[in-house]
Amino acid sequence: MRIGIFDSSNADGGSIDQIVGSAATAAEHGFASFWLPQIFGFEALSVLAILGREVDDIDLGTAVVPTYPRHPVTMAAQALTAQAASGGRLTLGIGLSHQMVIENMFGLSFDRPARHMREYLDALLPLLAGEGAATDGETIRVSAGLSLPPGIAAPDVVVAALGPRMLALAGTRTAGTVTWMTGPRTLASHIVPSITAAAAEAGRPAPRVVACLPVCVTDDEAAARERAASTFQLYGFLPSYRAMLDLEGVEGPADVAVVGDEATVARAIRGLAEVGVTEFVAVEYTLRDPERTRTRELLRSLL
Repeated sequence: MRIGIFDSSNADGGSIDQIVGSAATAAEHGFASFWLPQIFGFEALSVLAILGREVDDIDLGTAVVPTYPRHPVTMAAQALTAQAASGGRLTLGIGLSHQMVIENMFGLSFDRPARHMREYLDALLPLLAGEGAATDGETIRVSAGLSLPPGIAAPDVVVAALGPRMLALAGTRTAGTVTWMTGPRTLASHIVPSITAAAAEAGRPAPRVVACLPVCVTDDEAAARERAASTFQLYGFLPSYRAMLDLEGVEGPADVAVVGDEATVARAIRGLAEVGVTEFVAVEYTLRDPERTRTRELLRSLL
């Protein structure tokens, strides 16, 4: 199982220089990948294009770019730009976002999200492969291509898929899924078997399962979980994540955070590999030492 680092600096007011420094440190420490979200800050794929030129020897990914606000031609152009700038190190993580964001904040319809993602992939995947898109869906109609230099390989696409229909779509059409706030029992009983079965039925390779979770190595587990409950409180109310927490049988985000001393955290992360996770992406949510240093050193010891 590969191990990567999730950095939300692009959405939390961090400067470009800070993000470059964080990625360079992750590469120096030997991590396999470095991931950015797309929320309400710097544009993630643009930042990854910069990182692709500035930082070597680490894969780059988005977790995730929402599809509704971004036309598939625009998404493909931005992704291929980052792919070219990084020499082929991009994983394009995309997702639906949430009804409250798409409708209340962006003013767009969130109607029939699985249909939207299917039609979006109908347009996006050919464009990423250097082909023209010719689609005539109910909500997405595209007749366009991109003029780019030859030799840019299509990046892997992973979909933030949690429900059965989205997992089936991700397994049959893309390289895999990227999850958030999804615990080990749910990964083992729902995510991994569902997407693996879909990929097998479609004759595709075993899918990537990229699992992102908060991590903190500490001797004060109760305080660290209390901090996780506060920091990630919102995710306990968003319907898609709430469904995964309910499947896990836990009260909230603090209960799926990977927290404890070195042995406890190492055991939990190794356990993710045993249930079929192919890449663990750590969200190091403490800024305090010695917890910050201990967390990073523990993650490095597992590489």
